[in-house]
Amino acid sequence: MATDLHELLRSLRVWDPQVTRLPSFDPTTAPAAPLPLFAEWFAAAVAAGQTEPHTVSLATSDEDGLPDVRIVMLHGADETGWSFASHAGSRKGRHLTARPYAALCFYWPVLGRQVRVRGPVSAAPSEEAQGDLHARSTGALAAALTGRQSEILGSVEEMARASESAWERARSEPEAPVPSWTLYRLRPEEVEFFQGDEARRHVRLRYRSTEEGWTRELLWP
Repeated sequence: MATDLHELLRSLRVWDPQVTRLPSFDPTTAPAAPLPLFAEWFAAAVAAGQTEPHTVSLATSDEDGLPDVRIVMLHGADETGWSFASHAGSRKGRHLTARPYAALCFYWPVLGRQVRVRGPVSAAPSEEAQGDLHARSTGALAAALTGRQSEILGSVEEMARASESAWERARSEPEAPVPSWTLYRLRPEEVEFFQGDEARRHVRLRYRSTEEGWTRELLWP
């Protein structure tokens, strides 16, 4: 029996009270800069049991301006920016070489919260990228050593052989270099915090970077 997608969509609701708790958010109490608020909201998402709160949608565009988006893992967030990593030769890596500008979107449905970040992207020094990779799991290193991300794959057997070889090297050489592995850092020009509200009076607080610092402004939902 075919699935009636329209009916299925209509049967779903946003922020099911059985799994979602919508906290109040007073934007007048927000800090002067976005990073402390992001850290607070991130910690709250973890405490609330949000699964994989460190995963984030990354939007880029190619040299022709055509957009693309995928889920990546946040590697860090500090005064220098929000960090994520990939191979330089991957599709996202090629996009960022052609157009070094991107957007991130975090969504934590257990709290009805969303954070959007956008700005220019630059590559961290190679030593920092390798250090970041080697601080991760053996599986992460094996995946990076397998490489060839976004290339055409001839067969699943070909991938299995390459992966097995990469796992062997990752176990025997935990600091094996992966020259193409790149740590990218997005320097925020704009950060928006969204707090959902049951009565649809959602709160949107946007930070914009200026020469004088950060400007805060509310947006209609």
